[in-house]
Amino acid sequence: MLDVAGVGYLVAATPSAVRNAKGSDEVTVETYLHVREDTLQLYGFADRAERELFIQLLTVNGVGPKVALAIVSGSPAEELRRAIVREDTARFQAIPGIGRKTAERIVLELKEKLGAGLVGAVAAPGDSHLVARDALVELGYTLGDAERALAGTDPELPAEERVRQALQRAA
Repeated sequence: MLDVAGVGYLVAATPSAVRNAKGSDEVTVETYLHVREDTLQLYGFADRAERELFIQLLTVNGVGPKVALAIVSGSPAEELRRAIVREDTARFQAIPGIGRKTAERIVLELKEKLGAGLVGAVAAPGDSHLVARDALVELGYTLGDAERALAGTDPELPAEERVRQALQRAA
């Protein structure tokens, strides 16, 4: 619930926006008002990057505001953008409500919109990251656990070394 000058608004917010608001008397929230013929829905985000990715996701055929919110809520916006550029459809399929076709559509439609600058910035380390993540998944990690385990490793290392570091930290 968002209180603005004594008027309360129900906001569907990302977990990071909710964490920022906890314990604070006043907080700034990036919002998006989704207008349909029968309802007005307000969505809240911790920062501009989350909100912009949410709006980009809404342009994808078959992705509505609830699914877009679920996607943005799962990981930081920058990680999701890198997953799109690397064509990592498995990252999106792991989110409830997203199947193979929708994940492929998200990657296909948004990769073009993200621009060439981001493609060059993530192409090289992305291959190592995907190989390392897939190796951890094969060892029994969930997709989310594998991503978290790799977040603490050096992205410049080869995939084998990143897997070794992730396994050592888990032990």
